Amino acid sequence: MNFKRIWAISSKEFIQIKRDPRSLGLALVIPVFLLLIFGYGLSLDIDRVPTVIWDQDASSQLTRDFLLNFKLSKYFKIVRYTDNYRDIDNLIDRNKVLMALVVPKDFSHYLESKKTAPLQLLVDGSDSNTATIAMGYARSVVQKYNADLLTESFAEAGFRPSKTVNLRSRVWFNMGLNSRWYIVPGVISMIIMIIAALLTSICIAREWERGTMEQLISTPVKPQELIIGKFIPYFTIGFFDLSVGVFMARVLFGVPFRGSYFLLIILSALFLTGALSQGILISAGARTQLLASQLATLSTFIPTTLLSGFIYPIFNMPKFVQAVTYLIPARYYISILRGLFLKGNGIQVMWNEAVFLLLFAIIMFSLAIRKFRKKGV
Repeated sequence: MNFKRIWAISSKEFIQIKRDPRSLGLALVIPVFLLLIFGYGLSLDIDRVPTVIWDQDASSQLTRDFLLNFKLSKYFKIVRYTDNYRDIDNLIDRNKVLMALVVPKDFSHYLESKKTAPLQLLVDGSDSNTATIAMGYARSVVQKYNADLLTESFAEAGFRPSKTVNLRSRVWFNMGLNSRWYIVPGVISMIIMIIAALLTSICIAREWERGTMEQLISTPVKPQELIIGKFIPYFTIGFFDLSVGVFMARVLFGVPFRGSYFLLIILSALFLTGALSQGILISAGARTQLLASQLATLSTFIPTTLLSGFIYPIFNMPKFVQAVTYLIPARYYISILRGLFLKGNGIQVMWNEAVFLLLFAIIMFSLAIRKFRKKGV
């Protein structure tokens, strides 16, 4: 290979990127935009559940004390009080509330009589996951109230249990259970995969559309030199996007980084090489930028979003789908990023992921060079 020819191709590609505002916007603006949207807009934390209350036993201090547990909880937001089911039905239909709590008129009488008091909970189940979590919050409040009543009854009877269970939970790596710490590393992986493949997928197709590919074919430039020459500018842009993503994660979203920056650079280089080579492979087979960009989007965005563990846990997927996820490169890179950011993992823990990314980079790069053939070579 002739490094002068490689540098000439790279310089030409840098100039084309600089003169193309769409490519610059795609490379520099969209990653920041996606991080802001996903970082602030996407959250798996569910709190301040909008709730309406119908207290049919409002005159009782015991009932008001019970409802105070919901009012003081950060997981519930009491948006309205009502006195009929029609309002509850209307509020749930209009998505004004997610949950309704109906306290019967004899609620305090049951408690004073040492009987089990009924309590009705109405939940909008159109979003089953959110509804399940909201019901879990409500059960926790009720269970805590029951435990307090039981403790009070024991104290009044002068009875103290000789044995109790004291569960002490300790959360590792994310003590506040902040879902943003979980999401942002995945967003960085998604951005690198999609942007890298999308940018390079149109680079060779653009040459065919503009008629400049024939000029390149008539030069002494070899296929591997052309591929590497076009590869270098987008590799530089990819690392710039990675740096911006890591900076925003640390400074803007407060995600801790507990691992090695050297490992981050090496493993990110492998992933970026594979993603860029995949884009070049697509571009070599597509003669139009529209087709190349569509193929790149379909082959990166959907698998990265749905099958990489970015949002949905892989262990909860059907066995067949779990097997498919082993072929998704972003699955391994997301695991690496989360391990570096939150756990401070070393290469001895992540060597499986590193080996797969190395194979991914080698296979994609080899296929890209093999797919692209100049006439007469």
